[in-house]
Amino acid sequence: MTALAAAGAAGLGVHLLWTSLVLGRTRLREPGARRTAGNAGLSEWLVQAGLEEVRPAEFLAVTAVIAVVSSAVGLAVFGAPIPAVILGLFGATAPAASFRRRRRRRREAAQEAWPRLIEEVRILTTSVGRSIPQALFDAGRRGPSELQPAFEAAHREWLITTDFARTISVLKQRLADPTADAACETLLVAHDVGGADLGKRLEALAEDRIDDLHGRRDARAKQAGARFARAFVLIVPFGMALAGMTVGTGRSAYQEPGAQAIVAVAIVLVVACWMWAGRIMQIPEEERVFDS
Repeated sequence: MTALAAAGAAGLGVHLLWTSLVLGRTRLREPGARRTAGNAGLSEWLVQAGLEEVRPAEFLAVTAVIAVVSSAVGLAVFGAPIPAVILGLFGATAPAASFRRRRRRRREAAQEAWPRLIEEVRILTTSVGRSIPQALFDAGRRGPSELQPAFEAAHREWLITTDFARTISVLKQRLADPTADAACETLLVAHDVGGADLGKRLEALAEDRIDDLHGRRDARAKQAGARFARAFVLIVPFGMALAGMTVGTGRSAYQEPGAQAIVAVAIVLVVACWMWAGRIMQIPEEERVFDS
């Protein structure tokens, strides 16, 4: 019964934390419009991670399952419900952390690729004489593998409808990237309105993206050592706790109420330090402006 109660409390805690921090809910019941906006934000987050086929409900279900499993592991290790519940809450962040890393790698690949893609579109439209849609699809086919499915979906839309506005909308939705939004809107305006200064606009956009890319590279390089050291925030405390359990009556010491409280406070402090370190080292991300 204790294990079941701990698992249930962990699942409920994960649900409340996730709906509050990610979906923006402040009450157990929110208006339908608020829920729709929250689901849209989570869906866009999954798209940016390259997981557009994963539904928000599936993601939350996996989070809840991992919370229960983490609580069970914590109960088996410490033999106490309070540390087990806290470990369950911490373990429940694993899917979000994994998808966040995947999202970051995908956005970094896009940031690396877009200056070259924009320059290639500029050359194809100004020097080779290709139409704007054809130049965009040709450049996308030679882009990174992370971006190619989005370009393929946009190309299919273009072949079916020959509506460039709808094609651009599909591409922006699948890429969900600020640079992609700016480049697509520039190409859409040039396609609809025309103008001889498309080459200059694309060249200026490519230069701006290159400057932004260099700044982000420098920031990541300066943080490399600190990010490596951040791993020890988790490894050292938990390693010491596991080592202490194997010495003499170390495991039985965790059964005492006072010991449970100390372990719970220690886990909370470790997690808080981990999250705080990640937040202060976070490189600001560009916000999407042309996201519709």
